[in-house]
Amino acid sequence: MQVAIEEAKKGLEEGGIPIGAVLARDGKLLSKGHNMRVQENNPLLHAEMTCIRNAGLMKNYKDTILYSTLMPCFMCAGAVVEFKIPTVIAGESKTFKGAKKFLQRNNVKVINLNLSECRQMMESFIEKNPLLWKEDIGEL
Repeated sequence: MQVAIEEAKKGLEEGGIPIGAVLARDGKLLSKGHNMRVQENNPLLHAEMTCIRNAGLMKNYKDTILYSTLMPCFMCAGAVVEFKIPTVIAGESKTFKGAKKFLQRNNVKVINLNLSECRQMMESFIEKNPLLWKEDIGEL
């Protein structure tokens, strides 16, 4: 999760939304990414989507774990389900509920770490950038 947090901080430094993600298998880092929606002017580039894209083509995602600093939204959860990523570990879901129930209904193991560092980073960002955040989650 620490690498995902570092990715989130990198996104914030770039002027973007501070959400980071990591894909791993057997303790080995396969890819990482952060929300690039603002930087690339692309609404699809949430952290999880960027991370999966950065992994490149894979025969399968068996035994992988997707770490995200924030509970994935429905778009990102759909990618998790589509590629059969079996486990998602989220840093927090207080600032954004995400699609936990959807993931669980589709046989994805979901662990919410409720990390104060992730929550505080998002709370601070949302307080300073409420319109950008609402745009990111489709609430404008």
